Amino acid sequence: MKATGIVRRIDELGRVVIPKEIRRTLRIREGDPLEIFTDRKGEIILKKYSPIGELSTFAGQYAEALSQTTGHVVCIVDKDQIIAASGGGRKDILNQPISPKLEETIEERSLVVADKQSKNYRAVAPHLDEYQQEVIAPIICQGDAIGAVAILAKDKTQTFTEVEPKLAAAAANFLGKQMEQ
Repeated sequence: MKATGIVRRIDELGRVVIPKEIRRTLRIREGDPLEIFTDRKGEIILKKYSPIGELSTFAGQYAEALSQTTGHVVCIVDKDQIIAASGGGRKDILNQPISPKLEETIEERSLVVADKQSKNYRAVAPHLDEYQQEVIAPIICQGDAIGAVAILAKDKTQTFTEVEPKLAAAAANFLGKQMEQ
């Protein structure tokens, strides 16, 4: 653990304020769920809770199957990072933070099909600029946008057909339903 030098008191209702600087750095927004852990030394650890993170193994298997079917890179993201990936460069992609544009797309709950030259293009992560085409489908669980499924292609000459958006939307719908159970 890293010390911040910040000390806060617990109020009469048992609340502690997490400083704005820490919330901004860790991208914690109002209403975000936090998971609480304790250890034997009496430490309390707060961690951002990712509902999709609960399905990371399953999401990884789903991404693998989708990647094998399409021949493209497939990423499954929560609202903060890439939690599952399959296809070329998987290890470089996994656990990377998502881009602010992708965060907006998830919140907008819109299906995006775009190529890199399009104004609708949303890089999945800030450093993933080698992909020429993308399909992004938001994952909705109990009315909340909790993540997205992205299908990415590096090759400029390949164009997505109507199949890729349907596959991404079906995967997002399926993962959303899995979270509801």
